[in-house]
Amino acid sequence: MPKKDPCQKQACAIQACLQANKYVESKCEDVIRDMRRCCRTHTANSICCSGFKDSKPTESKSDT
Repeated sequence: MPKKDPCQKQACAIQACLQANKYVESKCEDVIRDMRRCCRTHTANSICCSGFKDSKPTESKSDT
């Protein structure tokens, strides 16, 4: 039996949040942050993280 993806729960939470919020990413920042956190830990063991490993966090820190 294949091992469960360690970040599948977070990936599903993102999909559910986006669907519930008409795909407005800003309303799902918490679940996206959880996915990034999971991927930092489990990138090598998670297929769900393949789209997250090279992406940058949406949090921007402006100096202006």
